[in-house]
Amino acid sequence: MPVIDYRNVDIHIDSKVILEKVTFSLEEGEFAYIVGTVGSGKSTLLKTIYGEVEISSGKATVFDEYDIPGIKNRHLQMLRKRLGIVFQDFQLLTDRNVNENLDFVLRCTGWKNKHEREARIKEVLELVGLLQKGYKRPHELSGGEQQRIVIARAILNKPALLLADEPTGNLDHETGDNIMRLLHDICRKEKMAVLMITHNEQWLKDYPGTVYRCEKQRLVRVSPVAAEHDAAAE
Repeated sequence: MPVIDYRNVDIHIDSKVILEKVTFSLEEGEFAYIVGTVGSGKSTLLKTIYGEVEISSGKATVFDEYDIPGIKNRHLQMLRKRLGIVFQDFQLLTDRNVNENLDFVLRCTGWKNKHEREARIKEVLELVGLLQKGYKRPHELSGGEQQRIVIARAILNKPALLLADEPTGNLDHETGDNIMRLLHDICRKEKMAVLMITHNEQWLKDYPGTVYRCEKQRLVRVSPVAAEHDAAAE
């Protein structure tokens, strides 16, 4: 079953039409992009998936379990624990080191055993290539390293779905390229679905996936899943 399944979804804010008749789905392990001009509704659409913006009408399910329109608060909290979210702004706790940032998230999401938390932190830091940076505070890291920590934080609870809103927007091209490679590697290795907003359409060529475009208050699929990037690189 699809990780996300939207059927004829309308999104209105204060009687203003943002998007209408949105129909799309995302499968397990699929990497998909949402592109479009500023103000076209990309981020708003993403916010409906984790319940920050309400859906006006239509059918929308996540994990084939949660009906987003009218979702109860207790179910919304359960849903959010199964999602990973990466923003353009890092939003790391500046008064704590990397390990403490990650431990805070695990404790808040119900991990009681200290040794299990430490093992999971080590695991995700190794996955993002920063195993030796756990003792450092955010200001001691480069922008690219901070974004890797944000990704590590997002995947702590092994989400089936990662939502990324302009994760390379504040990074130079080389650093952004490294982040894109990391996201695709995680998608493949963890069989995690990734839905990413980007304004950089070069990524669509370098790291192919399904592409949707927000335009004229619609979401339009403009590209099928392309050939595997890794296969092309071999």
